Amino acid sequence: MTRATEQTDRTGRTEGSGRTEGTATAGRTGATDSGLRLVEITPDNFGAATGIHVRSDQEFAVAPVMKSLAEAYVHPQGVAWPRLIMDGDRPVGFLMAFLDLDWTGGTGDAPLLRSGLWRLNVAAGEQGRGYGRFAVESVAAELRRRGAQEMYVTWHEGENGPEEFYLRLGFRKNGEKSEGEAVGVLRLDQP
Repeated sequence: MTRATEQTDRTGRTEGSGRTEGTATAGRTGATDSGLRLVEITPDNFGAATGIHVRSDQEFAVAPVMKSLAEAYVHPQGVAWPRLIMDGDRPVGFLMAFLDLDWTGGTGDAPLLRSGLWRLNVAAGEQGRGYGRFAVESVAAELRRRGAQEMYVTWHEGENGPEEFYLRLGFRKNGEKSEGEAVGVLRLDQP
């Protein structure tokens, strides 16, 4: 479900209002003094969102933003949670969370509802500045706010994949595969 590549750094999140949903003060290398925030995708920032591209050697591991937005559109309302990652007035990445998605795809006897990070695209020239960590921590905070105790993510294994990034952030492989990708889970109810 999710693919990402990014380096780590320390960030925080506070609840925002309106279309700006998460903020964090800067202090990380390369970030601006105005802080990080997530914003809803709107007609006004659609071009900025679809202009986010990862490095060419990472394209195998993450779908383009346009495909993510199309997938958000075809799922029932409230399942996909797409957001633009902003550093000040600069778009630096895109994320899409999934909320109460039936992990069985409707093929199980009963739905297996899970929430987590579906997509993470940090712009090629913006990687290594803490934006990926901010994105993961922001989704975790949103899921905690909604009462979730676990956060799921999937990734392509192998060279140039995001496995080490997710493991450093506390995700643990649970032994499952989803569409051929490793599944990781992060406990949200433990420090």
